[in-house]
Amino acid sequence: MRGSRPGGAAPASLARSSSCGFHAMIWPATANNPSRIGLSSVRAARRRLSRAGDRATGGVCYASQAVELLPALCPEIVVRDARLEDCWEVADTHCGSFFPGYKFPLDLVLRIDRYIALLSGFTVPPGCMRTCLVAVNSNSVNNTFDVDCGDAGDADFQKYNLSRGSIAGILTIDTVADYLPRRGSLKQRRTGIAYIANVAVRKEERRKGIAKMLVQEAEARARSWGCRSMALHCDVNNIAALRLYKKQGFKCIRVPEGARWPEPKIAEGVRYSFMMKLVPKT
Repeated sequence: MRGSRPGGAAPASLARSSSCGFHAMIWPATANNPSRIGLSSVRAARRRLSRAGDRATGGVCYASQAVELLPALCPEIVVRDARLEDCWEVADTHCGSFFPGYKFPLDLVLRIDRYIALLSGFTVPPGCMRTCLVAVNSNSVNNTFDVDCGDAGDADFQKYNLSRGSIAGILTIDTVADYLPRRGSLKQRRTGIAYIANVAVRKEERRKGIAKMLVQEAEARARSWGCRSMALHCDVNNIAALRLYKKQGFKCIRVPEGARWPEPKIAEGVRYSFMMKLVPKT
């Protein structure tokens, strides 16, 4: 994944990720949990396994055939607005995804810079909206720790509650239109368009549909703001991200030759595809 300048908006490109395997276990019902799998269900599963094995291998059933009979197992993911206690992990997810090659101490400086920006809140022009969406692993929402700032006896003492290990992905959406072409000879800011940026999913949480969930929630948010359309920039070399956005209804928009449309500034030689879609009314 490629990134932008520290603290700024990054393109909506997603990092490429390799597929990961998993081990499946089939367990019978036990006296401690008789309702987990009924006896009839076990017998039916055995019959299906037997028939599959007979057709494929003359009586031998492989694990790949057994897995097809089981549902995919993954943590419950909830998408919501970022909270104060999420700020450090949002900063860590952002920097780890967009600046993976940075080493200590620069990586720590980047995280602190992003963290302070989040704590300071989003400053937007009047009439504009902006929010950071997070995909949270609901199995880890209570995994938090406190950071004390200052002397507990002072009036300025502050305690920050930070989440740890619960943020699976992030996305920023706004109507500020910093990366949209201005309108008319007066270069007026465009309205009614929601812009997506900073889409990042932690490496260990990829290939679970989290980015798709974030984009869908961003679309719902754009609809609630009264936006007519959505826009984003995607690295032309990030095939996986391009495929995701096209499946979500985004279309590549051809920039007129010679036009100087604004786009994220990250690294020399990076080219973007400008994409848009109409926001459905329902």
